[in-house]
Amino acid sequence: MSADKTATARYSLAADEFMFVELSEEMTLEAFFRSISITQRLKAMSVPGIIEICPANASYQVRYDPDQLSAASLQEVLESLDREVSAQQVRNIETRVIEVPVLYNDPWTHETLMRFRDRHQDPSGTDLDYAARINGYDSVEAFIEAHSGSPWFVSMVGFVAGLPFMYQMVPRERQIQVPKYLRPRTDTPKQTVGYGGCFSCIYSVRGAGGYQMFGVTPMPIYDPFDQQPHIDDSMIFFRPGDIVKHRPIDRDEYDRLLADAEAGHYEPRVVPFTFDLDDFNRDPDGYASRVKEVLHDH
Repeated sequence: MSADKTATARYSLAADEFMFVELSEEMTLEAFFRSISITQRLKAMSVPGIIEICPANASYQVRYDPDQLSAASLQEVLESLDREVSAQQVRNIETRVIEVPVLYNDPWTHETLMRFRDRHQDPSGTDLDYAARINGYDSVEAFIEAHSGSPWFVSMVGFVAGLPFMYQMVPRERQIQVPKYLRPRTDTPKQTVGYGGCFSCIYSVRGAGGYQMFGVTPMPIYDPFDQQPHIDDSMIFFRPGDIVKHRPIDRDEYDRLLADAEAGHYEPRVVPFTFDLDDFNRDPDGYASRVKEVLHDH
């Protein structure tokens, strides 16, 4: 039994309406699975007084109304759910697999990264050149194959509205690791696929950023103007627990999909999926192939 599965959670009050729960000091799939499992169960319970539930990488936060629910009572509920999740024999969650088309090495992030080269660890190349080299890949093409070849868990959504943080579903020794820029940029194109530390992300809006830039997706992920049928009233497409599979595309397909998105006709490929943590741990590569097959068969 892993340490993440049995580690004692730390419960902390934040102001009068929030409780923060830290499950692990480091990000692992075990800790993430525990966070998602607890928060999914908590949502299903519809406890009076709970206003909002926000899962994260190895923690979660609950906003509650202290006039309806005391901090002590809330903690009792959360501790009970933690015991239930830690004791379960079958560890799975209901989620969905989402295909994200990506134009790697696109002209817009390339122009941006060249403007901010003085803030980068290696001004002589591109972000993809740097990421490929420090991770031991012989070429940018091989690095792109590694980035797009494995599935990713959306471990949290936030920092900027709709921005998904994604954790690579491979053994830890094979995870891509890339530092952020030495100094943040003041510009990043919307829907840039970025990378910092062990996390990939998609920038939901144009703005400042410090992650390495690998490409862009034409898929809308944030819709404050209610123009995208695949995004509900929350305005945000991704949810913690989603499994993402990147698919490299060329410029022609990017332009076609972008035109669909601008016309409000974009249809993402989304498939319901039951994720089993123990099956994944037994055969990560086989599980990645299953995720690809689910999309292919849909």
